[in-house]
Amino acid sequence: MSANSVVILDGGMGRELQRRGAPFRQPEWSALALSEAPEQVVAVHAAYIAAGAQVITSNSYAVVPFHIGEARFAAEGQGLADTAGRLARQAADAADGQVRVAGSLPPLFGSYRPDLFDAARVNEVLAPLVAGLAPHVDLWLAETQSATAEARAIRAGLPADGKPFWLSFTLQDEDTDEVPRLRSGEPVAEAAAVAAELGVEVLLFNCSQPEVIGGAIDAARETFARLGVQVAIGAYANAFPPQPKEATANDGLDPLRDDLDPPGYLQWAADWRARGASHLGGCCGIGPEHITVLAERLR
Repeated sequence: MSANSVVILDGGMGRELQRRGAPFRQPEWSALALSEAPEQVVAVHAAYIAAGAQVITSNSYAVVPFHIGEARFAAEGQGLADTAGRLARQAADAADGQVRVAGSLPPLFGSYRPDLFDAARVNEVLAPLVAGLAPHVDLWLAETQSATAEARAIRAGLPADGKPFWLSFTLQDEDTDEVPRLRSGEPVAEAAAVAAELGVEVLLFNCSQPEVIGGAIDAARETFARLGVQVAIGAYANAFPPQPKEATANDGLDPLRDDLDPPGYLQWAADWRARGASHLGGCCGIGPEHITVLAERLR
């Protein structure tokens, strides 16, 4: 990839499945379609590829006990992860041109909830996801991470398979002290230093308000420059209003912001690009129509 090129990522999966009429309810969220409507999962992947996405993300975000329950995860977790990887691979292989598949490794114990992280159970939840996804994915993406402790744990649980490791943190939506922070309260500058230590290929920020992402990109870029390391930076925001501090991600379908239509979202993505981000896409509520505009205008 040249220094001036942009990699276009996909957008959100869950709301796009729901919009297309796929089975979609709590608590299973987007995982429900893996068993009840796999063709719809492939269709969403294909829509993002048609929109211009060069990397699509496996629909494995909700394949955790938090969403599908302890008993079902124990019985079916690896199989559902395998399905998620296989469906993404199917869509990527059917595309014209090279499309890579990112294996989504979600927060293992609940999004936006660093307080629920349980180091003793990491392998129990992570290992089935990795085993199911491994045959199908081109890279590993630990996404919507709220704390560096879980990011470290996920990195330690990955096989030495040579596949790139991408890491994406979610940010505090309220910028109270002008220091960009993860939802754990850790400064982004410290998190970026951890990312460099873990050997990430791309550090991203996702599932956050677009307003707080620019500052995080700046902090990461400055940290990498200070450390003298080459790590690409990316972003994929959500389209929700700010969430209360006690919120848990994916606990319901939030309304979408009117100002984050495709042209509105493009303005934010163009700003992130100007700040040095090279990997751009969307999270919850950002659909193929947004990705089309990003691909047309930024790539």
